[in-house]
This record gives sequence, C-alpha cells and structure tokens, in this order.
Amino acid sequence: MIMRAIFQLFENWIDPYRRSGDLQPPRETLGFILFYLRQAKAPFFAMLVVGGLVAMVEAGLFWSVGLLVDMLDSAPKEAGWDGLLAMHGGALAAMALFVLVGRMTVVALNALLEEQTIVPGFFNMMRWQAYVHVARQSLSFFQNDFSGRIVSKVWAGGQATGDLMVSLLQVVWFILIYALSTMALVAALDWRLAAVIAVWLVGFGFIARHFVPRIRRLARASAEASSMLNGRLVDSYANIQTLKLFGRETDNDHYVRDGFDRFQQAVIAFTRHITGVRIALSFLSGLMIATIGFLSIDLWFAGAMTAGGVAYTLGLVLRLNMLLGRMMTQFNAIMRNLGTIQNSAELISQPIRLVDRPDAGDLKVTQPEIRFENITFHYGRGKGVIDDLSLTIRPGEKVGIVGRSGAGKSTLVNLLLRFYDLESGRILIDGQDIAGVRQSSLRAHIGMVTQDTALLNRSIRDNILFGRADASEEQLLEAVRRAEADRFIGQVQDQRGRKGFDAHVGERGVKLSGGQRQRIAIARVMLKDAPILVLDEATSALDSQVEAAIQSNLEKLMQGKTVLAIAHRLSTIASLDRLVVMDRGRIVEQGTHQDLIARGGLYADLWSRQSGGMIAADFGDEEGGEPQPVPALHNF
Repeated sequence: MIMRAIFQLFENWIDPYRRSGDLQPPRETLGFILFYLRQAKAPFFAMLVVGGLVAMVEAGLFWSVGLLVDMLDSAPKEAGWDGLLAMHGGALAAMALFVLVGRMTVVALNALLEEQTIVPGFFNMMRWQAYVHVARQSLSFFQNDFSGRIVSKVWAGGQATGDLMVSLLQVVWFILIYALSTMALVAALDWRLAAVIAVWLVGFGFIARHFVPRIRRLARASAEASSMLNGRLVDSYANIQTLKLFGRETDNDHYVRDGFDRFQQAVIAFTRHITGVRIALSFLSGLMIATIGFLSIDLWFAGAMTAGGVAYTLGLVLRLNMLLGRMMTQFNAIMRNLGTIQNSAELISQPIRLVDRPDAGDLKVTQPEIRFENITFHYGRGKGVIDDLSLTIRPGEKVGIVGRSGAGKSTLVNLLLRFYDLESGRILIDGQDIAGVRQSSLRAHIGMVTQDTALLNRSIRDNILFGRADASEEQLLEAVRRAEADRFIGQVQDQRGRKGFDAHVGERGVKLSGGQRQRIAIARVMLKDAPILVLDEATSALDSQVEAAIQSNLEKLMQGKTVLAIAHRLSTIASLDRLVVMDRGRIVEQGTHQDLIARGGLYADLWSRQSGGMIAADFGDEEGGEPQPVPALHNF
C-alpha cells in the first residue's frame, strides 16, 4: 500500500490534460522545447537535483574504495576484523550506511522521477497538446500532407523531447557533476591531476563544438526522410486494395524503395559524423588516461600519494572514461532527438489558419435561410473556382446544384460549412454571417451525407452516435430503421467476435459494403436532425432496390429543412423546388426542371445526354472522376 501511494504521488505530478486554450508552440527548437518544459518545471528541477546527487554518490563510491584500501593498509592483518573495527569501526559503519541507504534512496528517487513522472506524464502531455492543436487545423492542412506523416510527427515530437531531456539529465548532467566531483577529489591529492582532467574536458568540448552543428543539421535531414518514408508506407497500406486491384504492387515497391534510399542516404551521412566524433574522443580519452596513470604512479613513487589515492584516482578516471563513452553512445540518440524535434516543430507549431473570431457566438437558427452574397474564392490562386456568386435559398426550400466537373459545386458546399474562408463576400444563415459564429456551432446546424462515406474504425453504434451523442436507444433505433440500415446491422460481426451495433467497421469502414456505409451515414444524419441538409449523391452507392426503399425516408428527412443537393445524376434531383446550374464558378441558369428543359441551355443539354443513354465526357465528379452510368429515372 505504501509503495502504491508513492507511485501514485509521482504519477499524478504532471496532469497531461491540464492546459487548454492556445496550444501552439514556437517553431524555433529551443522555444519549442521550453514551451512544454515550463509546464513541468518542478519535476525537471527535482530530476536535476537528484541526478546531481546520483553522480556525486557514484564518485563517492570510488573515494570510499580508496579510503578502504588505506584502512586495510594501516590495520594489522593478524588482528583480523576485530582490529579493523577497533581502528575504523565508525568510518566503516558510515560507508555501509552510505552504500546501503543513501545510494539506494537517491537512485530510487531518480527512477521514480523518470519512470513514474516524466515518461507517462510529460511524454503524453506533449503528445496530447500536439494532437489537439493539429486536430484544429483547417481541412486544407490535412489535404496537403500524408496523414501517416502528420501522425508520425505528432507522436515523435513528444517522444523525442522527453527522451532528450532524460538523456540530458541522466547522462550529460550526470557526467558533468561526476567530472566536477572527480576534479575536486583528485585536486585534494595533487592539482596537476585535476588540471589533466580539465584539459580532457576542454578537449571534449572542442570536438563537440566542431561536430555538433553538422550532426544536428544531418539529424534534422534524417528525421525529415524518416517521416517522409513513414508517410509513404502508411499511404501504401491504406490504399492496398487499389494497388492490388490494378496490379501495381511492384511499381509501388519502387516508390517506397525510393523513400528507403533517401532515408538510407540521410542516415549514412549522419552516422559517418557520429563515427568520426567517437573515434576522435576515443583517442583523446586514451591519451588522458595514460597521462593520469603515469602521473599517479610518479606521485606514489615520490611518496606524495598513498596506494588508496592511486586506486580511487584511477577508478574515478576509468569511470569517467566509461561515462564519456556512454555519452557518445547517447550522443547519437541526442542528435536524432534534436533532429526529430526540429522536424516535428515545423508541423506542430504552424498556426491554425481558420479560427473562430474572439467574439464568436453560437449560431441560432429559427428560419434556415441561406444567402451567398457576392462570394469569391480561388483557393489562393487568384482566379477561377467561384467568382462573385450570389444565391438565396429560402427556409425549407429544396435546391439542387448541378454543373460540369470543376464548376464549383463541392467548393460552394465547403464554403457553406466554412472549411475555407471566403476571399470576398459573405455567407449568411438566418441573417447571421457564418464567419462570426463558432465553427462547431455552424456545423451542428448542417447535416451532410457525402458520396464517399468514410467511417471511423469504431463500433457501428459509435459511428451513428456521432450525429447526436446524447441520443436515446429508441432514437438510435428509429434513425437506423428509417435509413433501412436495420436490414444488415444484426448480421455484422468483426474479427474479435463483436456483433451488431458493437461490431467495429475497420479503417474507413472497409468491412462494410459501399451501400452499407452509406446507410450508416444516412442514419447518422437522420439522428442529427439538423435544420439544413446537404446531400452529395446521398444514394449513389446503393443498389436500385435499397435506393427505392430509402426515397420515402429521405423525403421525410427533408421535410421542414433547407436542402442543398449536389447531383451528377440529374434524375435524382429533377423534382426539387429549384435547380441551380453552375459553370466555371458562376450561376448560369436556375429554375425548375421543366423551366430549364424548356429554356434549352446547359441543363437541357446535360439532361438530353443522360436521358439519352450517355453522359457528357466532361460531366464527372468534382475531382475529375470517371463518367457514371445512367441510372433509372426516379426522384428523391
């Protein structure tokens, strides 16, 4: 019980989740490290003090050995233990107490601080804060990088910073205190011995000064190559079905092999410098050990040093040499950690580009009217996508958005959801500018079913409850029934034997069919019951029978809601209140299906091609997907 209480005391010293708010660290390496260290000042200061005591205790052990040698030399051998205790009993008892109690206490404290406080507390504090900050980045942040590479940097940053600090305090600080203790002890015998040790340390410093900047630069390059390779590996495994489908495993092997080659080149350049510094320091240490050994023996011949003095001097020096060798072993890890920290800091320290205003409040919707007022957005390219577009969607109106690939349909929805900020103009919901409300509040009022539904690798229940976390079991079951998902959920079983709502769906929902994933997504949005509904080919992944069965449920879902439906298959939106035709970022036509057919414009041309059994070559998905087969003609 006592040990458990002691463990818990140290384990609870750092609360990984205590800090909230602004979690953006500085980009500069030292500032990045200090940002997190300041949150754990007391444990690291305690580690500094205790680590110094451990080093002094280690040096004291060698001093005790020398003292014991001199005690044995002065005591008559024939008197045995009685004579030794009579002459030096008090000193021997103190030495035993020092070895058995004092040393054990400082070593135990050192272990508790490192293993129970720093490793679980500080490491996870950094990882958690990095995760939270990065998770608040805009959608474009994640679209511009490998997800595996982002995860690698978020995780590795906390690991590397914690390992660096432990190495500095457990190795570098330990060696520094041990070296100073050694100099103090041997200086009491002869100042020349201390001078040789001082020269040794100065030479060590010069070698480090020469190599460290180069090694640090190469370590950073090695860390970048490592994260790049990690991203390629994750990308390959995440898309393994595509690779196998097209029989491109060998080509992909070349792509990954190129990543390995780059990583290996970076590592070789790094390790060459590490090997060079280790060879240089080995030569310096050998020279200094020989010098101190010669000088100690000379002093003993001259009667200026006892045998015990020679013993603990050589013992201290050999231990110092071993510690410096250990430091060189750690030097590789220290430089790697510095490189990893620099690499992680570049990503983690990036400011969040799309943020809520300081005075942002919650969106309040009573009449879900949507107004796009002279909006312009070019993805920062200066032209194209959407130019000076205005559109008003009345409360409860059902509007279909159609157009060729690249017309700006999906971008319009992304702007409504505020995944990007407008370059000019504004978007209002119920008269409130969406740029002035909290993003979470805005998206809470919009339900969306996308064409490509990716689920989280959690249970079916958890995936549906994303729509409404506090929903009752009855509400959950009703949403499932309305989405026609009750037909298959009971038969789902994962590899661990979990069934039904408890079954996990795999990464991005790969264990379910496309239609099953889509029905889970529809159930989720039905449970959310938001006043604004966005449908992006909501039934495109369903077979005809299931799609027909779900139409009436979607019609019920749309009742009383403002609806935007993006469609490539025009038949699915023909009966909506109004159709808006986009081309090159502008609205070129709008009206009912009959009005647009009668007008004979772009919509009529697209309708003619689809209903005639073919589809326009440039009429695919927003990202330039393949033409879709013509579906049976029916409505939402």
